[in-house]
Amino acid sequence: MTIRVLLADDQNLIRAGFRVLIDAAPDLEVVGEAATGREAVELTRSTRADVVLMDIRMPGLDGLAATREITADDDLAGVRVLILTTFEIDEYVFQALRAGASGFLGKGVEPAELLAAIRTVADGEALLSPKATQSLIARFMASPDDRPATTAAQLDALTGREREVMGLVATGLSNDEIAERLYVSTSTAKTHVNRAMTKLGARDRAQLVVIAYQTGLARAPQ
Repeated sequence: MTIRVLLADDQNLIRAGFRVLIDAAPDLEVVGEAATGREAVELTRSTRADVVLMDIRMPGLDGLAATREITADDDLAGVRVLILTTFEIDEYVFQALRAGASGFLGKGVEPAELLAAIRTVADGEALLSPKATQSLIARFMASPDDRPATTAAQLDALTGREREVMGLVATGLSNDEIAERLYVSTSTAKTHVNRAMTKLGARDRAQLVVIAYQTGLARAPQ
C-alpha cells in the first residue's frame, strides 16, 4: 500500500528536494505541498495524507499549532506528523511531541533515513532516538507546571511487563532493542508497547515517554 505524504515547509527548495526523493520510492507518494501551517492543516484534510512532514517555523500558523490542530481532529486520527527541525535538540522538540507529533528529524537527515522514518511513523511507531529522548526528559523535568494530567494511579491498568516495557521505551529503546533486553520477540515487545498506549490513551510512543516521566515510572538520569 502506498504511503501518502504531505510536505509542509516554507522553503520551496527543501520541499522540491524532498518531493524528488519521496516520489522515487515505490511505496511513497507526495500528495501535496504546504508553505504555511494553515495550508498544512487544510491539505491534510483534503488529501487524506498518512504522514505530514512538518517544519516548525512557518509564517502565520506555525508547525506546532498546525500539529495540534491535526492531532486534535478525530477525523484525522490516522495521520502521523513528523516534525522537521534544524537540530535534534531544538528547543521546540518538547512542545512538538506534546502537540502530538510522532517524532522528528533534522533537516540534514540522510535520504535513506528520511524514507525509513516516514515508513516508521506510518506504521504507527514513533521516531524518538535516545538523544531526542534525553532532550525531551530535560525539557520536561524543567517544566513541572507544564505537565499533562496523567496520574500515577492510571498505571494500575498496566501489567508488570507493560510497565517494564514502558520504562524501556522512556529510555529511547526501539522495539528490537527492548526485545533483545527482555529476551522476547520483537512482535511481543511491540504488543506490550501497543497495549500500554491503548490503556493509557497515548497516541504513540512519544506520548508514552511523557507519561512515563510525568507519573514517576521513569526518572531523569542524574
